[in-house]
Amino acid sequence: MFKAFLLVVWQAVQGRRFSIPLSRQVVPVKVNGHTVSHKTAYYGSIFVGRPKPQNFTVVFDTGSGHLFLPDASCEDQVCQKHARYDRRLSASAEEINGDGSPAANEHDVVSISYGIGEVVGDFVRDVVCLGEASEASESHCTTTRVILARHLTPEPFQQFHFDGVLGLGLSALALNQEFHLFSQLAGDMDPSFGVFLSRPGQPGSEVTFGGQDLRRTQGPMAWVPVSLKPQGYWGVHVKAVRAGKKLLPICEDGGCHAIVDTGTSLLGVPREGMASILAATARKTSSQDCQGEVRPSLSFELADGAVVELEAKDFWRATPTTVKSSAGKELSLCRALLLPVEMASIAPKFDSRNWVNSVEEKVFLFGEPVLHKYYTAFDARSFQVGFAPARHGSNEVVV
Repeated sequence: MFKAFLLVVWQAVQGRRFSIPLSRQVVPVKVNGHTVSHKTAYYGSIFVGRPKPQNFTVVFDTGSGHLFLPDASCEDQVCQKHARYDRRLSASAEEINGDGSPAANEHDVVSISYGIGEVVGDFVRDVVCLGEASEASESHCTTTRVILARHLTPEPFQQFHFDGVLGLGLSALALNQEFHLFSQLAGDMDPSFGVFLSRPGQPGSEVTFGGQDLRRTQGPMAWVPVSLKPQGYWGVHVKAVRAGKKLLPICEDGGCHAIVDTGTSLLGVPREGMASILAATARKTSSQDCQGEVRPSLSFELADGAVVELEAKDFWRATPTTVKSSAGKELSLCRALLLPVEMASIAPKFDSRNWVNSVEEKVFLFGEPVLHKYYTAFDARSFQVGFAPARHGSNEVVV
């Protein structure tokens, strides 16, 4: 999975709730010809334009703030494999500058950098509807500004099927208030949404707008205040981290946060905390299968008494890795599969204003492992995130 951004003005019926099914794609990560991990992406459908809608698939990404789609003018090889937006086919399209003014002969151009990827494009205002064109009602549609990519880097877009990204971060991740979904939602519909990720191989993953689908939960929702609102992230304060019953010395200074990120495949941990977590969770093994090993859980104590706990199977590698001891001896270890996090490298950047939303404190990323374990709710009115045990397997809702 990965990062990028959105802007939007929404018209909907008050209290209207609807869900969009999500498809899952898995891409292997290989080193020296061997698969060492996997990248994943969950994506759903939107359509753009009038009178004949153009269909696209997008990642609904809580770690970014704008909507971008590939443009028909993009000649990069990576663009050729995706659906591309053609403004000539839409009677409702209006070419604009970044401030919303009509574009003349020369357009404003924006460059968005995030992680290892980059998008370069301009702007259009058009009608965007969520869901399949045959299913979405007019209450799911809005007149929206879209970033149209004239250039995409191969990473991370080459290997994935989705066409673009629809950012669901907070307003500070957008160019300005007019670009942001939740700033326009007040008074039209409940400005909240929920995310359910089914277990790998099982159907049913979805994002629900206008509230949450509590049928996807099997326990109470624990609400935690957002701690990184100025930076635009759905972040929560982490008071302590434990491996089993052992308190780890990562957050003792009170400077830890966790960003709930639907665009991240793994559990991300602060780079300076990696050694501590790996040392507390690694186990020597003579087996080639780590799933049968006795391994500690990992728990995060959040504000207001909430706890997010992951079992070892949620974040461990399936097979052992070989490392060298301080004495030079090779050891076979069952270890956690973690993503080292440095916010300076993943925070979105815009060249138009030297814009970087960085976080100085230590940051965890609650990616797919947490989102499988917990149904996660995002409330942009009260600025809080909710966690409830997800209903899986034979207990999954049939819809």
